[in-house]
Amino acid sequence: MSKITPYIPGKPIEELERELGISNCIKLASNENPLGPSPLAIEEMQAALVGLNRYPDGGSYRLKAALSGVYGVDAHEIVIGHGSNELLDIAVRTFMPATEDNIYNNIMADPSFIVYYNSTVKAAGTAIKIPLTNDYRHDLPAMAAKINGKTRIIFIANPNNPTGTIVGAEEFDIFIRSIPDDVLVVVDEAYYEYVTDTTYPDSMRYFREGYPILILRTFSKIYGLAGLRIGYGIANRSIVAGMDKVREPFNTSSVAQAAAIGALKDAEHVRKSVAVNEAGKAYLYEQLSHLPVEFIPTQGNFIYVNLKIDANNIYNKLLQSGVIVRPMGKTIIRVTIGLQNEIETFMRNLREVL
Repeated sequence: MSKITPYIPGKPIEELERELGISNCIKLASNENPLGPSPLAIEEMQAALVGLNRYPDGGSYRLKAALSGVYGVDAHEIVIGHGSNELLDIAVRTFMPATEDNIYNNIMADPSFIVYYNSTVKAAGTAIKIPLTNDYRHDLPAMAAKINGKTRIIFIANPNNPTGTIVGAEEFDIFIRSIPDDVLVVVDEAYYEYVTDTTYPDSMRYFREGYPILILRTFSKIYGLAGLRIGYGIANRSIVAGMDKVREPFNTSSVAQAAAIGALKDAEHVRKSVAVNEAGKAYLYEQLSHLPVEFIPTQGNFIYVNLKIDANNIYNKLLQSGVIVRPMGKTIIRVTIGLQNEIETFMRNLREVL
């Protein structure tokens, strides 16, 4: 376990305010929806509270039925998890047999979501990291070239966290058609509702065509339910059946399931969330372009910024001003696209500390 890099979440607002004795701090560190959850999700949660003396439905019948209606898939092709994080872990434990000599491997981009690496190492596997391209995108040909007889899973974050870049439809089509049937392609689409790029691939197409693909999505981001921890996966029946054998029997709460059902009903909340994100993105692009920094155009609700100076120093100075962002490397910070007043405050403080 010495190889595991601990997942360090964004600093909680309450912790910073307690440490500094201040109030009205702004958190732009964890890619949360600044609008919060849908009113319909809150209504469903409140209705579910009276049943908290009972165990939740381990099969998530109502939530699966709701997702089946949205995507036109069978309930047996859906797996529900304690956030998509848990489903990543379950996928590794299901399809990569643990061995003492680490003979099996999983392939992932670098940098990308750290859970891919940690879940692989926890299962006694080898994590093969493939650097991003010069324009900060997944290098799919290089990833495919690393496949060997011991490869079990390839992880693709689309959009990628932390860069916000996407894999396009044409390159994804070439890639997935080259993958052996015994290698599972996990497409992590935690931010897919935010994507506006028309070249974004339709991963559901490949699921319907029978490719070995697991599509992961979450209610933590655009649906604003990060505090409840609930996500889902779509795959063929055999993949889902295998994961259900590994999944804990009551891995999601009744309140979380109810909130997710309510969230799925509120298309207007999703539309508004995208609109707020697009406006905030345009503002940050314009403001950052006047500073001696570099940033990557994003398809998520966050921006990857190269400050070209010590990122931890800037991060700590921003903390002192009550603004929480996410340091991602020597000179990199990742900034969530918050409400207009939040990102204006961030920019004002960033200009001062720079």
